[in-house]
Amino acid sequence: MPELPEVETTLRGIYHTLHSQKIKRVDVRERRMRWPVPDEIEARLSGQTAASLTRRGKYILIGTDNGTALLHLGMSGSLRIVDPDAPPEKHDHIDIVLADKIIRFNDPRRFGSLLWTENDPLQHELLAKLGPEPLSDDFNTSYLFNASRGRNVSIKQFIMNSEVVVGVGNIYASESLFRAGINPKKAAGKLSKARYEKLVAAIKEVLAEAIQQGGTTLRDFHGADGKPGYFRIKLKVYDRAGEPCEVCGTPVRQFVQGQRATYYCPACQRV
Repeated sequence: MPELPEVETTLRGIYHTLHSQKIKRVDVRERRMRWPVPDEIEARLSGQTAASLTRRGKYILIGTDNGTALLHLGMSGSLRIVDPDAPPEKHDHIDIVLADKIIRFNDPRRFGSLLWTENDPLQHELLAKLGPEPLSDDFNTSYLFNASRGRNVSIKQFIMNSEVVVGVGNIYASESLFRAGINPKKAAGKLSKARYEKLVAAIKEVLAEAIQQGGTTLRDFHGADGKPGYFRIKLKVYDRAGEPCEVCGTPVRQFVQGQRATYYCPACQRV
């Protein structure tokens, strides 16, 4: 599933092609996405200029004078920049057609979405309750420590809660907890403020490095230029069950937590 670094990589990949450009039209070949693509999307976006292009959590926001399109990549979605004469392939569900390029939305599993709002997009029901961006100043030690008080949920599930902080998905939660030396089973409310200081720093470092590397390709993610993300080669524990920890040599362990695979080093992550 594309997580925050993959979405940020996608946004950066399409930014110079789409930002400030006039959208000639929108071609919707499949409306049956996670939520049905609204009937008015073609009329609302066609002829408009993409005045702003931003990200909130895992949503890409395309702002125009008419309103804002909210695009989510879902579990297997991707955006590619293609030439106008490039024929659509299987699972190419939506085209945003520009003067000399097309932004093409491909989504094999159709868990992605393209929605529309004429109101403040940050107050949309899908965005209004989201926690702070992890690379922003609002996400800091005091914030995360205070939010954790009285919480018995595991620390891994806590930081993966989008109402606590957005974009720390399964891969990056495991990697961040490894860097901070924290056992993923530890109750969020039992960790000290000093540990949260290490964890916040680790989350910021891991996400920033992943963005720099173009995200993580495990199976189907590719950026707008068609290239895979290279952060996978820097993964220390995720998807490395049974392999020796690169720090201490102890075999990396795997277990299921919240219906997701969790990876950790029992020697390095004792706290």
